[in-house]
Amino acid sequence: MGIDLGTANTLVYVSGKGIVLQEPSVVAIDQEDKVPLAVGEDAKKMLGRTPGNVVALRPLRDGVIADFDTAELMLKHFIQRVHEGRTGLIAPRIVIGIPSGVTGVERRAVMEAASQAGARDVYLIDEPVAAAIGAGLPVAEPTGNMIIDIGGGTTEVAVLSLQGTVLSESVRVAGDELSEAILNYMKKVHNLVIGERTAEEIKIMIGSAYPMDDDDDAGMDVRGLHLLSGLPRTVTVKGPEIREAMAEPLSVIIEAVKRTLERTPPELAADIIDRGIMLAGGGALLKGLDTLISHETGIVVHVAADPLSCVVLGTGRVLENFKQLERVFSGRSRNF
Repeated sequence: MGIDLGTANTLVYVSGKGIVLQEPSVVAIDQEDKVPLAVGEDAKKMLGRTPGNVVALRPLRDGVIADFDTAELMLKHFIQRVHEGRTGLIAPRIVIGIPSGVTGVERRAVMEAASQAGARDVYLIDEPVAAAIGAGLPVAEPTGNMIIDIGGGTTEVAVLSLQGTVLSESVRVAGDELSEAILNYMKKVHNLVIGERTAEEIKIMIGSAYPMDDDDDAGMDVRGLHLLSGLPRTVTVKGPEIREAMAEPLSVIIEAVKRTLERTPPELAADIIDRGIMLAGGGALLKGLDTLISHETGIVVHVAADPLSCVVLGTGRVLENFKQLERVFSGRSRNF
């Protein structure tokens, strides 16, 4: 079983079956009984809309486990859901994609959570490596491949060759920070308080990283709470405003890409110029982001065919070609 344990979404891949589960990484818990009321999509609908005794949490922040018990509950729930109605495989071998910049303690927390959730063997793979394999890059060959994986909590930039990471950089600025920048902009400029979900909707509907001729006139009505009157209010925002709001977090991502390119050995840099840069992760869906990176670096940027699923497809490929790709793992633990 391959798992992409993401800040925003968790995806599960089962050998021979493909992606069997794709759910938001959210758990709703009853504070009194400490029991989960909903997990995944149902829990996401409750974000910011719960009564006092129910709390909807995201157990992962910046790509790592922030709330261990809740993360374990969520993993257990997903593993059980995948196994419903199946016999035989009770304690699965699990490959989990994690950010390359996490500490040893954070790695152990992921292993521990998966073991407690019922895994037999737990293998960890760095997300950029998994994303590159999932996007179909020839990581086993002695050529330079560059991948940018923009998730919910972290952006991973890595140069890969011969099944290994030559150099990588992980910055804790990604999709969540882009939504937060929109949230702060609405408060500062329009005196409108909006929630996380509304900010994400604005980003998806009219957000862009680079001026796009066709979309710049598109407006969107945003409902929220007006700070001065304290009453609900509707405000219309345009694409260029949102692009300006996201400029700061986007510049952090661009800087990380430039720093990685500066440190790349010349032979591999030549390969990257030839082949271009691969963009994966949910953040790759932001309109004009490939154009912005290409404009800033002077290198062609390709968006993966299915950016959201790259990491989980990579973990699945590793599972199915276990012997050939065994060298890609960054950590493992055995339970039995």
